[in-house]
Amino acid sequence: MGKKCIVVGAGELTVRKIQREPGDLVIAADGGLEHCERLGLRPDLILGDFDSVREETARSVEGLEMQMPDRIVRLPREKDETDTLAALKEGLERGYREFCIYGGTGGRLDHTLANIQCLLYLKGQGAAGYLADGEGTVFVIVNETVHFRRGMEGYLSLFSLAQEAQGVTVEGMKYPLHRAVLRNDFPLGISNEFTGEAASVSVENGQLLCVVQRFSGQGTAPE
Repeated sequence: MGKKCIVVGAGELTVRKIQREPGDLVIAADGGLEHCERLGLRPDLILGDFDSVREETARSVEGLEMQMPDRIVRLPREKDETDTLAALKEGLERGYREFCIYGGTGGRLDHTLANIQCLLYLKGQGAAGYLADGEGTVFVIVNETVHFRRGMEGYLSLFSLAQEAQGVTVEGMKYPLHRAVLRNDFPLGISNEFTGEAASVSVENGQLLCVVQRFSGQGTAPE
């Protein structure tokens, strides 16, 4: 796997460790800095308007800003983009094309929905993004096929992000589909099950939100 950009947001974080590899870029987005401090993860970049951090954290940001200004990107509180989206744009500008977002779900529902839209933004930029937590992964599929390795266990749910997703095919899972139409007003694709066999999901025309939960085996993301 190539280098990736790890963005730590201020949502719920259920993991006890975030693994980084050489060449990875770690960005703490606003309140995500407190998650990084708790996990002992040193961010390469700290970004945000810092309206969702404790007073002592805000003071530590001010101190870092004086000592290492290149590590701090201070954003205005009144802006069009979320802190997470700003962090993703920073990663894109630095050449990263794979993004793993921790602390991007839970907490405020509007922020979770905004982060799902950020996954679509990344897809439109030719990049791949994942919302990760301790129990699963969320990503989007747009006019493509994704593959899952043998040994996966747990549940796979698919949701159409537009009115329709056409030509949806699911193979190697408990409930297969062949060129089905998924709509955004009928949750047909929820709670499919991995069988331990290699599996795939494809969509010919549309945008699917893919949620993988309570799995084991060889990882959270598709191949």
